[in-house]
Amino acid sequence: MRTSLRRGLVGAVSVATTLALLLAQPSPASATSLDDVFAKILVKQVTGANAQKHLTRLQAIADANGGTRAAGTPGYRASRDYVADKLRRAGYKVTLDPINFIEGWVENSPPTLELTAPTSKAWVPDQDFVTFAPSPPGDVTAQVQAVDLTLPPTPTPTSTSGCETSDFDGFVAGRIALIQRGTCPFVTKIRNAGFAGASGIIVFNEGQPGRTDPFPLDIGEWRAGVPMVFASFAVGNELADTPGATVRLKVDATLTLGTDHNVIAETRTGNPSNVVMVGAHLDSVPEGPGINDNGSGTAAILETALQMKHVPVKNKVRFAFWAAEEPGLLGSDQYVEGLSAAEKDRIKLYLNFDMVASPNYAYKLYDGDDSDAEGSPAGPPGSAQIEKQLAKFFDKRGLGHVGTDFDGRSDYGPFIAVGIPAGGIFTGAEGIKTPEEQALFGGTAGVAYDVCYHQACDTVTNINATALDVNADAIADSVARFAFNTSAIP
Repeated sequence: MRTSLRRGLVGAVSVATTLALLLAQPSPASATSLDDVFAKILVKQVTGANAQKHLTRLQAIADANGGTRAAGTPGYRASRDYVADKLRRAGYKVTLDPINFIEGWVENSPPTLELTAPTSKAWVPDQDFVTFAPSPPGDVTAQVQAVDLTLPPTPTPTSTSGCETSDFDGFVAGRIALIQRGTCPFVTKIRNAGFAGASGIIVFNEGQPGRTDPFPLDIGEWRAGVPMVFASFAVGNELADTPGATVRLKVDATLTLGTDHNVIAETRTGNPSNVVMVGAHLDSVPEGPGINDNGSGTAAILETALQMKHVPVKNKVRFAFWAAEEPGLLGSDQYVEGLSAAEKDRIKLYLNFDMVASPNYAYKLYDGDDSDAEGSPAGPPGSAQIEKQLAKFFDKRGLGHVGTDFDGRSDYGPFIAVGIPAGGIFTGAEGIKTPEEQALFGGTAGVAYDVCYHQACDTVTNINATALDVNADAIADSVARFAFNTSAIP
């Protein structure tokens, strides 16, 4: 054991010395030399077998804590402490970044929605409207202001009401926002209304057949801090057609917030004005231990960080292990929202790794340039270059890869929303593998990429070792190259 330890230390010092000498070279070619040299070294050191050891530990943590590592549970806190301890021992500057999540929500009495001017009318709760769980409590009387409505509704669900911050240009702070369902998630509309200073929020159904009535739902979002309800199309249409409509909106509820922590680890060296961020969410769903989703991404970036601990990188590298992704990207969203404009500007790019070892895997790269011309548009400038860099790794190994849409389902969402270029790898969740993907990657067409997605069976036996090994190397390669050379990113 002593001999092995001595060899490991000598090897680490040798790597650091070699890179330090290359860093000292003034030659314009030195950056290219550095990223090539470091990438080859790090890819060799980061292995699927070592990542598997972290997965085994995360499984043991879940087993000891009710079978889960979800936000707000002892299993999450133990996972956080395991990752933070490993990184501190490796010499990183580690910060436990507090974030809030919903610990409990109870509606104490039915909500109120009443027209108070220019005439009077009361709508019936649970028939004409319902409380948007988990609405904060509140009792407000204010004028209603419509936000980019589509009236009459078009034949297909195409309302974009409230989807863009620009929809609230001219919105008078303190009014109640009247927003139409459609196109983007409810959460986006609620957040934008909160940023615009709404004192209350009424979202009404869109108006097409099957999209007229309200229905109970929990959107997992409370940060607007104001009472909010979901109303029928008839209610919304009537309010929109009533000039100067003023309503009383009341929600009587008890909202309890809990606190968890993102684990943020930063290299001691590197240019602090040129930050390369690498992230994976650390929490699981309550139903299971979350070993593929997302122990796999966690283990791969943790092992990458541990293997590069002695390297004097050129750009500062910041590893993020996100809390409460599963309830709605809460860890990454609150982190990005808390950054100043200057701090956002210093983040050159963000790499996201969420599920990288699915049992029926496909190698999917986030479609930074929208070359697939499907779903969401291209990422911010620089995202296409990230995709190309990742693709080079797979191409060099003769491995196929396909694009995957920037659909906002993982922690890159808050970064691209503020213009930070992003990219990453995804091996598939509940989606169904196609015959074309079977030809490229093997596995079974017509079956989900991960049949245990968000279930108790997402354990260490749910991991594809080949995908884990290949993607651990791909992650190491991209981190190594961007740690020394971000010249491709505009």
